[in-house]
Amino acid sequence: MFKALKYLLVGFLFGIVLTKSEAVSWYRIYEMFHFQSFHMYGIIGVAVTTGLIGMQLVKRFQIKNIKGTLMQVEDKEKGSTRYWIGGILFGLGWALVGCCPGPIFILLGAGFFPVVLVLLGALLGTFVYGLFKDKLPH
Repeated sequence: MFKALKYLLVGFLFGIVLTKSEAVSWYRIYEMFHFQSFHMYGIIGVAVTTGLIGMQLVKRFQIKNIKGTLMQVEDKEKGSTRYWIGGILFGLGWALVGCCPGPIFILLGAGFFPVVLVLLGALLGTFVYGLFKDKLPH
C-alpha cells in the first residue's frame, strides 16, 4: 500500500506541474500547432533536455532501479519508416483533440469530462494497434 502511495504522490505532483505550466491547455496546444507561441516548445525542450541529462547520469553512474537491478537502455533498431508513421499519427491525434495522452487523467481529475472520449479513443487505438502490430513495419 505505502509503496503505491509514493507513485500516486509523484503523479499528483506531475499533474500539478503540467497544469500550472499550462501544458494541459487546449489553447496552448492550439498555439503550438499554429506556430504562434514558443510556450509549449519550451516545455517540450525542457522535458527532452531533462530526459537526456537523466539518461546520461543513469548510464555514467550505473544507477540501479527500484528492484536493485542495473538500468540499461537498449539501442533502437535502425529504420525510420515506423517512426515517421507513428509520429504523424500521434501528431494528428494530438492536433485533432488538443490533448496528448499524458494529461488525459489530469484533465479528467480537473473535471473536463469530455476527455473521456479522448481516453476511449486512446484505448481503442492501442487495441487496434495490438491487432495489427504483426503486420505493421517494425
